[in-house]
Amino acid sequence: MLETDIRAGYVSIVGRPNVGKSTLLNQLLEQKISITSKKRQTTRHNIIGIRTEAKSQLVFVDTPGIHQGQDSAINRYMNRTASTALADVDAIVFVLDKDQFTAEDEAVAKQLSGSSIPVVVAINKIDQLDNKRELLPHISKLNALLPKAEIVPLSALRRENLELLLTLLEELMPSSPSYIYPEDQVTDRSLRFLCAEIVREKVVRLTGAELPYQSAVEIEQFKEKDGLVTISALVLVEREGQKRIVIGDGGARIKQIGIDARRDIEALIGSQVMLNIWVKVKSGWSDDDRALRSLGFDD
Repeated sequence: MLETDIRAGYVSIVGRPNVGKSTLLNQLLEQKISITSKKRQTTRHNIIGIRTEAKSQLVFVDTPGIHQGQDSAINRYMNRTASTALADVDAIVFVLDKDQFTAEDEAVAKQLSGSSIPVVVAINKIDQLDNKRELLPHISKLNALLPKAEIVPLSALRRENLELLLTLLEELMPSSPSYIYPEDQVTDRSLRFLCAEIVREKVVRLTGAELPYQSAVEIEQFKEKDGLVTISALVLVEREGQKRIVIGDGGARIKQIGIDARRDIEALIGSQVMLNIWVKVKSGWSDDDRALRSLGFDD
């Protein structure tokens, strides 16, 4: 497709953990490709999602939350991944949580204030405010820190003001003779990767506060035959006690993880799925650079 008036470019979605970046990406794409949880630091990789319209293509990069402290290998990786996503993009969406502005938020704002890339501040979760006037001090502080930024109060979950955000982003994209990606593509990630993320989401959600972030998922088998996709997923944890938590009493929890994950995977790939999940203890994997690389965490 060759058009002279297409606007196409890259948009980084950044912010501290648990402000709704992944939910925002999924809603902008109208399709789930990034996992969500009430727990902090759920996203570990840069997830690329692609929204294509008749005259525009926005390539979104959802990043891990930028956070301070916790100097383990996996946390260093996540901060490096998030910071890298600020380079070579055409616009940045800085996501904040309604009336909160933490030291981590301020650190991100200071990093963005020195950037020449246009910034749109998305103040998320405004549906949780009884009075929108509560946003005024928040907006005043942001205007001082990022005077050139556009500010959009929104609710990603309820899709409030998402069209305004999209319009602003499209206007910031450069003109292009064609789309960057094929118009029917919604992500650059493989199905294996997306399936692993779905399983990990269910582990995070169903273990609640019992299991820290020392878990990962590796897809050992992904085979399609006669309309049935067979997937074998390995959940890695740090300690034997964490393995028992994931399995649950009489295997009840891992069974529910499998049920919930299979439902989302079938919706993603449009085929019947047989999902087998095992749990393995691999001590120290989250602070082992070699182990992280073997699980798909790039340098």
